[in-house]
Amino acid sequence: MSGVESPDEHKSAHGDEIESLAEFDAVVAAGSLAGRRLQSVDLTDRSADLLATDTSGAVFLGCPMEPDAEEKVRADGAFVFPPVPGLPFDPYRGLLYSPDALYDGLARKGYEGTPDALAHDWFRRTQSDGDAFASMLRALHDDAISDALEEVLAGARVVGVMGGHATARGSAGYAAAARLGRTLARGGFTVATGGGPGAMEAANLGAYAAPHPDAMLDEACAMLGEVPTFTPSVTDWARAAFAVRDRWPDGGPSVAIPTWFYGHEPPNPFAGCIAKYFTNALREDGLLARSDAGVIFLPGAAGTVQEIFDSTTPNYYESRGEPVPMVLVGRDHWTREFPAWPLLQTLAAGRRMESRIALVETVEEAPDALAGLSGA
Repeated sequence: MSGVESPDEHKSAHGDEIESLAEFDAVVAAGSLAGRRLQSVDLTDRSADLLATDTSGAVFLGCPMEPDAEEKVRADGAFVFPPVPGLPFDPYRGLLYSPDALYDGLARKGYEGTPDALAHDWFRRTQSDGDAFASMLRALHDDAISDALEEVLAGARVVGVMGGHATARGSAGYAAAARLGRTLARGGFTVATGGGPGAMEAANLGAYAAPHPDAMLDEACAMLGEVPTFTPSVTDWARAAFAVRDRWPDGGPSVAIPTWFYGHEPPNPFAGCIAKYFTNALREDGLLARSDAGVIFLPGAAGTVQEIFDSTTPNYYESRGEPVPMVLVGRDHWTREFPAWPLLQTLAAGRRMESRIALVETVEEAPDALAGLSGA
């Protein structure tokens, strides 16, 4: 799928950024680190290179190094922001998360011992205590995530799939959302979701299933249906997902953009790249702003309603340029239960976005509706 790499495969799209040892070695071989930005690269085994290479004006963000090397680069005029000990996350990280990174230790410790759970616990303790240092660390982390997400999605045609976290595995709605994700991925789109359970997980699962035979998705949905929701046990829910990944490795890529703000919603393990944020507003805006090929809204409640109008506002004002296609799925849901569609029609009337919105009954109709709006 164009424009999307796994976190481990990713290389910086910005020429002055260094985010891996391989990039570091290549730049050193070329002769100079002057003016470079190094993010979260362990340089403890690269002292000889640092001592022998010009680092003037370089910025080292959370890069461990030996004391003599640090003294030398500071003497060169480089800026050194040292690693912050005791954190369950890296505020300077240069890459997006992978499911394996967020769920590291799941098999041994259960979900409560994973980096994802520990980061949420830290966030819960610090979000309301007014500590400026904790606020700065969250801001650094989220800015780094936005930068990494921009690089990963460069050149991709991204379709956002929004929907409720309450859609249970094993349900018809879950299976339909999974088929939607597969159809979009096979059509050359990058699927992006809010990264949580329910319809979000299903869409990421569908993209994961895209390279496999059709029967794989039905079998995977049946396996997952044995653990329908993440309550009462996130551990069991996540292990079921990793069992599917183990049985069918080498799935297709997609992107998940979840948040620790909703700590009761664990990230689903089917996205290849996970851009997880502390600040939900940044996460919401980043998800919708990057869905440049359109957004499909499956049935949902408050969160999905918010996403509809977060997408509507820039389309209404054309603040991001040409309006992005919006497809709402479920006529009764969006006209009676949560009547967002009548208001959306009223806002769109007489504007360019009027030809970029559609309401369909079934998930199966959504890809064709999206294609029709994209050609409007």
